Amino acid sequence: MQNVLNVKAFKVSLLILALSTFVEAKSDEVQEVDHLSLASMMVYDGKFKKANAELEEARRVDKNLELSKYYTIKGVIAMRQEKHSQAITYLKKAVLETKANVYRAPTSAKVKRKHLFSIASGSEKTVKSKNVAFDGEKIRREALQKLYSNLSQESYKVKNYLATIKYLDLQGPDGRDQAAEYMLRADCYWKSGNKDASVSVLSKGAQAFPQDQSLLKQKFYYFTELGLYQEAILSAKAYMKRAKPNAKEYMALSQMLLAGGQRDEALKVLEETKMLFPKDAKVSMLLGHLYMKKGMEYTTANLFEQGSYYEHKYVKEAAELHRRVGLIPHALYLNSQISDKTEKLKQKIAIYVDRQEYEKIIGLIDALKRYKMLDNDTIRYAVAYAYYMSKDYVEAEAQLKKITDNELFSKATIIRKNIEKCQDNSMECI
Repeated sequence: MQNVLNVKAFKVSLLILALSTFVEAKSDEVQEVDHLSLASMMVYDGKFKKANAELEEARRVDKNLELSKYYTIKGVIAMRQEKHSQAITYLKKAVLETKANVYRAPTSAKVKRKHLFSIASGSEKTVKSKNVAFDGEKIRREALQKLYSNLSQESYKVKNYLATIKYLDLQGPDGRDQAAEYMLRADCYWKSGNKDASVSVLSKGAQAFPQDQSLLKQKFYYFTELGLYQEAILSAKAYMKRAKPNAKEYMALSQMLLAGGQRDEALKVLEETKMLFPKDAKVSMLLGHLYMKKGMEYTTANLFEQGSYYEHKYVKEAAELHRRVGLIPHALYLNSQISDKTEKLKQKIAIYVDRQEYEKIIGLIDALKRYKMLDNDTIRYAVAYAYYMSKDYVEAEAQLKKITDNELFSKATIIRKNIEKCQDNSMECI
């Protein structure tokens, strides 16, 4: 029992000794707060007000404050808060301080680790820090590269395009290691009025990044806007070879050509698109509209119907085109497939008027009332005209009286005068 107590007493003594050593060590330490690191953490968490407070505290207490870091953090805070002009001011100061900064290798020191069970014996273990080759200039270059990158972004946001290009150039190879940076340069030259430089940059970018399609695509848009359509077509073809464009991109190409008055070239592109994407309804519709402008209405009607196979909303237009070209039975067939009841009835009336089947229009009167379509003066006039042509003058008169549209009212007045003649002398209306 005594031995057990002695062992316990020894352990307690060791614990007290360890604690006293820890307290002594803590009392000898100089507590320093790294305000810059705290500010960085707060920026990361989105606590910008607290981050600024830490920065000001750092400036107040630290006589050897690393101003390059201080201004960099200030710049990042302004960037995150969308204060672009302020960000540029701080980032420029950070650049100056980074250039002037003297980078020193950290002092290597032996790190002593005391272990509880070595206290009694007094032995110590030391761990030597590994020596890593210090390159202050590399640190400076990397810091400046990041600052120039941020400055280029912020300059673009304030529409200072020449400054954006300057900071991209100052990044050196890092400012040309992505296709997007060539795109940004080209955009800046374009917006600052230097069109030749813009196209030239895109050409260099396409050579530097042969697998990237966006540069050629942008080049095509620029050539189109400049009215250089042959160059635009060459760029488009080069883009098509590299990329796997979808139907939307082919249609965009055709519309660009149309905008430049290159209708035949646009037609060729769309014909190719139709072969590649036969189930894309919009391609059929766009191609149909082009043929319509060339007066080829039968071809247009057929293309519209093909489009309706894949997108039902085009059935109405397909039916309308078949009506226009006189293919009435097929127009009625397509009309029967329209899901919108009011649109179906409206188009059916137009078809019956074309065929002079006025009794069939009168037969739709109940459906027209059910869907309140007689509130539309154009529909009411068509119904009144159908009654007039069917010699039901009383009902025709009743419908004509309800028309309020000025233009249709004038037409209605003429019909009402004819009705009076017919009523006075039936021979007038034979």
